[in-house]
Amino acid sequence: MTNRYLLGFDVGSSSVKASLVDADTGITAASAFFPEKEAPILAIKAGWAEQDPQSWWNYAKLALQKVMADTGAKGEDIKAIGISYQMHGLVCVDKYLQPLRPSIIWCDSRAVPYGEKAFEELGSEKCLSHLLNSPGNFTAAKLAWVKENEPEIFDQIYKIMLPGDYLAMRLSGTVNTTISGLSEGMMWDFKEKKPAKFLFDYFGFSEDMVADIVPTFAIQSEVSKKAAEELGLKEGTPISYRGGDQPNNALSLNVFNPGEIASTAGTSGVVYGVLGEANYDKKSRVNTFAHVNYTKKLDRLGVLLCINGTGILNAWVRRNVAPEGISYDEMNEMMANIPIGSEGVTIIPFGNGAERVLENKEIGCSINGINFNKHSKAHIMRAAQEGIVFSFCYGMEVMSQMGMEIKKIHAGKANMFLSEIFRNTLAGVSGATIELYETDGSVGAAKGAGMGCGIYKDHDEAFHTLKKLAVIEPDLANRYAYLAAYNNWKSQLEKNI
Repeated sequence: MTNRYLLGFDVGSSSVKASLVDADTGITAASAFFPEKEAPILAIKAGWAEQDPQSWWNYAKLALQKVMADTGAKGEDIKAIGISYQMHGLVCVDKYLQPLRPSIIWCDSRAVPYGEKAFEELGSEKCLSHLLNSPGNFTAAKLAWVKENEPEIFDQIYKIMLPGDYLAMRLSGTVNTTISGLSEGMMWDFKEKKPAKFLFDYFGFSEDMVADIVPTFAIQSEVSKKAAEELGLKEGTPISYRGGDQPNNALSLNVFNPGEIASTAGTSGVVYGVLGEANYDKKSRVNTFAHVNYTKKLDRLGVLLCINGTGILNAWVRRNVAPEGISYDEMNEMMANIPIGSEGVTIIPFGNGAERVLENKEIGCSINGINFNKHSKAHIMRAAQEGIVFSFCYGMEVMSQMGMEIKKIHAGKANMFLSEIFRNTLAGVSGATIELYETDGSVGAAKGAGMGCGIYKDHDEAFHTLKKLAVIEPDLANRYAYLAAYNNWKSQLEKNI
């Protein structure tokens, strides 16, 4: 019996990862990523961040070679391909499908004034009711920057794409995109349920620049003869799923339904929840996009909360406060003896730039309430983790105001979720059950491809082998202590803003 594999790519800003998943068992056969050191980001000016789209193709090719060598897989063994990718990037190609300039990626801030001006001149009600967000620093605003500052390039643009669209185009020779992708670029009108013509008209773009729209789960295109020869794949292999990294992370954790939450807590932190009706925050403190299972007939929206000062604060405390040479596990052991609420010490964790949840204010990080006679390094270490959790909960209050009932949080067992104090505090304050899984973006993309090509009938079949590693229930006996600590932190935050 020959193997049936599903191939998933995850195009990040630091690397491109490839995974081969056994379609019949759901088990990951092999994973690899390139480059092994972080991929370069071009920053010609302050606030700029660009990458060469060709580099993503080169990294994808190398990662694919590695997983095929590790498994002995042949091109004909791969039955479908799925793609996850860094959100909000802009790729511009000419009529020969050649990139006209480096991609302006998600963390590039040059387009902020363009989005803000559009929001002001079109009106907040128009933008929020149709886009569910301000045009902000998203893909459409980045294209507006190109139009004004590089008109000779703008005039040559045939199609605009997101990073995942570019990789799919290189695999197939076909240019297309998804509603979910358009929504993350502020190019989808949720009220009219079509591309956002009013914003294109405002910026002076032709709608012809938008690629053909294909379903998120479907045979979107097929591997071309040229790509098959270059990559060792079989010509005609379907490309049958595509999703931005945060919606795809939610998919990877089997988060599809209203009220379900996916969370990550690495250098920065994300809470991504599914909403069952189109809604928005009037202050744009969270962002709303089409989730992977959104259709014109089914409202499934992903509400995205991003906190910049997450693991980066914990790492800063380890370097600058904790005893030298201590591990994160040893830090957690030290702070385990400190009571909930850190005996009055609070840390406001916003020391990594402006925070959208604070309406783009930049208030920095502050440590409050230290008593020289009773507080120790361990108090500061615990207060840091609690401060990170409390910032999550502060943003989750905004999500609740939008109609989201948060009962369960799905997360990968990694980064801050390795800390028992972090997990227990999040469950204790939010009242939600936390489930930890073994998961990965490229594996999720592979399983999404299995759904798109019909190997799996639905997401429950695709993710039935998702390995649940732990369940953390809210500690009801200490509920009052957790809420008191959160309210103390929140009162301190409100003094700062």
